[in-house]
Amino acid sequence: QVQLVESGGGLVQPGGSLRLSCVASGRIVSINKVGWYRQAPGKQRELVAQIAESGGTNCADSVKGRLTTSRVNAKNTVYLQMNSLKPEDTAVYYCNFLARPGPWGQGTPVTVSS
Repeated sequence: QVQLVESGGGLVQPGGSLRLSCVASGRIVSINKVGWYRQAPGKQRELVAQIAESGGTNCADSVKGRLTTSRVNAKNTVYLQMNSLKPEDTAVYYCNFLARPGPWGQGTPVTVSS
């Protein structure tokens, strides 16, 4: 059974940084494409970054240069490094497999505010 647990969110000032973690069980991240999504209040969930089986990454234009994703295969964990955070990055962040998504985790909230 696939399970995804996100952590690392919190309150940060504009310009600050956070690193989010996504621990997966029941499926191997290194042989699946994994995405980071976010859902801001009143908005639809959107894909912001993804990491392919090859390790190649891609991200949305709105976060390019500020958010990067990586993984540690031995820990079956995917990370989202968030730098130069802006108030518009405030959202609940989730991870999931792009093909055959598993059940959504609870996500980890990120609030960017002074």
